[in-house]
Amino acid sequence: MQVRGARENNLKGVSLDVPKRRLTVFTGVSGSGKSSLVFDTIAAESRRLIDETYTAFIQSFMPSLGRPDIDALHNLSAAIIVDQERMGANPRSTVGTVTDAHTMLRILFSRIGSPYVGPAYAFSFNRAEGMCPECEGLGKASEIDVDELVDRELSLDDGAIKIPGFPVGSWQWQVVAGSGLFDPGTKLKDFTEQQWQDLLHKPATKLKYGTNNFTYEGLVLKVRKSYLGKDRESMQSAARAFADRAIKLATCPSCGGTRLNEAARSARVQGSSITDLSAMQIDDLAAFVRGIGDPSVGPVLEGLLSTLDSLVGIGLGYLSLDRESATLSGGEAQRVKMVRHLNSSLTDVTYVFDEPTAGLHPHDIQRMNSLLLQLRDKGNTVLVVEHKPELIAIADHVVDLGPGAGTAGGEICYQGDLAGLRDSGTLTGRYLDHRAGLREEVRKPTGQLPIRNATLHNLRDVSVDIPLGVLTVVTGVAGSGKSSLIHGYVAGRDGVVVADQSPIRGSRRSNPATYTGVLDPIRAAFAKANGVKPSLFSANSEGACPACKGIGLIYTDLAMMAGVASVCEQCEGRRFTPEVLTYRLHGKNISEVLEMPVAEAREFFPKGQAGVILDRLVAVGLGYIGLGQPLTTLSGGERQRLKLAINMARNGTTYVLDEPTTGLHLADVDQLLSLLDRLVDDGNSVIVIEHHQAVMAHADWIVDLGPGAGHDGGQVVFAGTPGELVATGTSLTAVHLRDYVGMS
Repeated sequence: MQVRGARENNLKGVSLDVPKRRLTVFTGVSGSGKSSLVFDTIAAESRRLIDETYTAFIQSFMPSLGRPDIDALHNLSAAIIVDQERMGANPRSTVGTVTDAHTMLRILFSRIGSPYVGPAYAFSFNRAEGMCPECEGLGKASEIDVDELVDRELSLDDGAIKIPGFPVGSWQWQVVAGSGLFDPGTKLKDFTEQQWQDLLHKPATKLKYGTNNFTYEGLVLKVRKSYLGKDRESMQSAARAFADRAIKLATCPSCGGTRLNEAARSARVQGSSITDLSAMQIDDLAAFVRGIGDPSVGPVLEGLLSTLDSLVGIGLGYLSLDRESATLSGGEAQRVKMVRHLNSSLTDVTYVFDEPTAGLHPHDIQRMNSLLLQLRDKGNTVLVVEHKPELIAIADHVVDLGPGAGTAGGEICYQGDLAGLRDSGTLTGRYLDHRAGLREEVRKPTGQLPIRNATLHNLRDVSVDIPLGVLTVVTGVAGSGKSSLIHGYVAGRDGVVVADQSPIRGSRRSNPATYTGVLDPIRAAFAKANGVKPSLFSANSEGACPACKGIGLIYTDLAMMAGVASVCEQCEGRRFTPEVLTYRLHGKNISEVLEMPVAEAREFFPKGQAGVILDRLVAVGLGYIGLGQPLTTLSGGERQRLKLAINMARNGTTYVLDEPTTGLHLADVDQLLSLLDRLVDDGNSVIVIEHHQAVMAHADWIVDLGPGAGHDGGQVVFAGTPGELVATGTSLTAVHLRDYVGMS
């Protein structure tokens, strides 16, 4: 595969040859251009050429793919991208539906289930024939928390109604208070049973009070109409916050959360219903299916077992088929997608992976390696963007990009075999065998954060004390219960800040400058220097180019053809009006400032509020991202570090970080460790869920969960210092950490 003159994003005319039917790993610091080369150039052009083979009618339903900025790309094969994008938030999507395992289960029950219920559709929670009529196959019903609607200690006159839009004296409030059904001066807790029912549940009724005619409706019914079924993202922030507080999703009382109607739940195969099997751990389900042995459904059993065994082999045996896809981590989602391809008959395909080791314990990385080699040995070309030395070690070919990030990257520093990389003198080559040592002296805790009798998901009545004022690392194989313990019992407490990798709420207009608030002091500085209004320097306000409305791109719908995004001709992508671009600050206009990487902007704004915010962005290792770069282009690890930068100002808190090394080069991990130290030394407590041995070794305290995954996990197998774990631990984490620090 020949790449010639690639210039996408920060690539500086990169040319290289990638060997076919081999495993090639792309390395380099965050922002060096790996994704730009692999995803935005090679994979993007392959997908674009495939899309062009469809008719114009079909293309009109497909996303638009522009041609990458490249001179030539030869000998390309069809690319399949297996990335870490979370599976959509569709509540009807489960592990079973995504992998087709549930489809095969449905066929099985329609053939040999007793009593006979009907064809396979009768067991589908997405079809009227099989879904629970109460929850329509979602397994959840909406419950309204009455105490979030009203304050029982107050009267209507005192403002007892807490729903947005009901302040005392407003029209909505007058309809309730003036209904004549109750005395507005009486505390709600003193209402009669009838008054309480009327306040909350009275159906729409025409009432006359004085000279006014109006329709009165109970508050619960009003909230159901106004908030249920509405897209929360489209609500204003106050309404969204109220909906999140007041409307809770609870298990459907009719089907018990199983999503299916009574008839579908009644059929049995060897004494178990389809809902029993869907709730089983996948490794247990595989054992159950092996015991069926009915020749009349032999092909179905064979296909189902193949899928289940692949899920177990890929390290996901602890999941169940009824697990919602949206609850999977990025790493889990990527591995579920892999299952489809492991059993595929296609060969000579290019598979593109984005950090497949994300979310994997060192023990599980060995499994992942064998799966990637398996794909290669079927005659495929495998391209992997990765930082972990354990995966780089199995590469047939390595391409190292750099030397730095952003504008300092975009060049090929080395390409060849692993031995050559070690001797190359590049940053990656120098850090391949780098090891973080154990702390000489661990910090003393300033207190304890107790967790008692935790039972969420697979946790088995766990009680543990998390020390405060130190760096605590929570470890364990994937599925051992780390996230359940920390997100379930620590997040949400007072003073706890969670910085995770979930998408950041915002549109394609949002960027690091708007998200962090650094744009406000920048706009103020421009306004002061030029004697004009700050709103002129906002691409979302007065200063926006009228043609593209401040986006810099024009999105054109071509009806039967795929839509196209083109650079706005009027502002040439600068997003502002010509008048605004005449105003300068230290010789730069606002568009030029927004194009700066954070590190360059830090030099440009050394003082004041802008300097403080930019300082934090540099501290979390985001000096290379552009101030005006759309948030949608950031990786999960970059999003997490951006959230961390925003929260760093709040001292005396507890920070929870979920795999902060995701997307970090070996050299950047050292910078992350310094940042974690700085947070702790400033008086904070830091709790990190992490698999990277460098972070484990650097910790003051380790809580190790296991011993395995799913129902084989959920216990604290070790709590103590890293030194004690290395010296006396017997868990999988202990074995790998001992090996890492050279004490095996």
